[in-house]
Amino acid sequence: MTAERRRPLTLKDVSEASGVSEMTVSRVLRNRGDVSEKTRVRVLDAARALGYVPNKIAGALASQRVNLVAVIIPSMSNLVFPEVMMGISEVLDDTPLQPVVGLSHYRPEREEAVLYEMLSWRPSGVILAGLEHTDAARAMLSNAGIPVVEIMDTDGEPVDAMVGISHRRAGRAMGEEIVKSGYRRVAFLGTKMPLDHRARKRFEGFTQALAKAGIEIADQEFYAGGSALLKGREMTETVLTRTPDIDFLYYSNDMIGAGGLLYCLEKGYDIPAQLGLAGFNGVNMLKGLPRVLATMDACRFEIGHKAAEIIAARALGIGEVGEQRITLSPEISRGDTLRPPVA
Repeated sequence: MTAERRRPLTLKDVSEASGVSEMTVSRVLRNRGDVSEKTRVRVLDAARALGYVPNKIAGALASQRVNLVAVIIPSMSNLVFPEVMMGISEVLDDTPLQPVVGLSHYRPEREEAVLYEMLSWRPSGVILAGLEHTDAARAMLSNAGIPVVEIMDTDGEPVDAMVGISHRRAGRAMGEEIVKSGYRRVAFLGTKMPLDHRARKRFEGFTQALAKAGIEIADQEFYAGGSALLKGREMTETVLTRTPDIDFLYYSNDMIGAGGLLYCLEKGYDIPAQLGLAGFNGVNMLKGLPRVLATMDACRFEIGHKAAEIIAARALGIGEVGEQRITLSPEISRGDTLRPPVA
């Protein structure tokens, strides 16, 4: 069970930390001009270090919460997150709570700014993607006094509750299947690692599985920006031109994997005998491709559903407060692009 939540921070906490009166703290946080710059900086630095977020609910409502759940995700163009939102909505639709979505665009400083604004309206809970945040964002989450559920990833220590999958384990499992199928010249194609921690963890698990079999990554190609078919085509062409003896392409997500698959089919590669491919996420809409891409389901809907259940149980007392750290187990689908294990 999760430790008991700390009380929400108040003006008094910031006053004590900065060494000025509560009235002065209030003027600074309301952006009043009758405060010296030195004092303003001292107050803002103290508030940021504490994780204090001003309360925008006026007067008599100041001690209450609004029936909103802040949901902060990296992107809506990535097909993963709409399914997560469906899982969240299915639960919250039967409660007074309403999800409000903010986008971080995979940028920690953007996530921090969105979180600050959302917390200032005193939501009843927070759901946000990933376990990696700025120090200021983590302080805000720790001191919000409301249930916080970090989703998608369980490779790390959460602020409060978490629901997701182990991406290192997922990458390792796919690496082991590729080795069992007899592929030896393997390339990785995906997002730039500093921007996508979950892809980085899958890559780490994947390379560990290959290394255990005495195999090193033969080539790799990275990109920044939204996942798209065109990116996949371009990256695949680059890798196969640069390293033509590649026999397997592992993509960090299904969308670029689908683009790579279409390119390989156009170029006449014998799939999966000559060249194997696999993605990640199990995106349903891609089942209409000429070949079904090997992939791994990321349990997106279930993650959203279970995260919302935690929020509803703890914020409203709806349902039982059960396990707060939930690791789901995705399964590999071999599709038409990963040949059977070698006997």
